Amino acid sequence: MDYISLHTIPHYDDCAPLVEGLGYFLVELRIVPQKGTTRILAVIASKTPEADIGVNDCSKVHHALLPRIQALLGTEDTYMEVTSPGMERNIRNAAEFALFKGREVRVWDKRANDWVGGIIDSCD
Repeated sequence: MDYISLHTIPHYDDCAPLVEGLGYFLVELRIVPQKGTTRILAVIASKTPEADIGVNDCSKVHHALLPRIQALLGTEDTYMEVTSPGMERNIRNAAEFALFKGREVRVWDKRANDWVGGIIDSCD
C-alpha cells in the first residue's frame, strides 16, 4: 500500500479545514470531470471513533462543502455525493490510518490465512 499525502490531492487542503470545523475528517476527495459536468465524491468520518455517520451528517457537509468546491472549480455544473466510509471500507492509502486512529479494524493475515481484528493505536 502506498502512502500518498492527503495534501497532494487537488483541493483537499481547501476543503479539509471546512469539514473538520463541522466535526468530521475528510477521508477522501475525488473530483472527476464527466461529460460536461463535474462529479465530486467526498468521504467523511467522525472525529470521534465511537460515532457513526448518518444521512444528516452527510447533508450538513454537503451543504457546506458544495459551494466551496464550486467556487474553487469556477463552475456550478456539478454533482456531489458525500458518504461515510462504511463498515467494510478498504483503506486505499496509508495516509488514512491517521484518520482512523482509535477505530476497530480487521486485516487479512497471510500467515494465519484469516482475518485478525484490532484497534489502530498509532501510525506514523
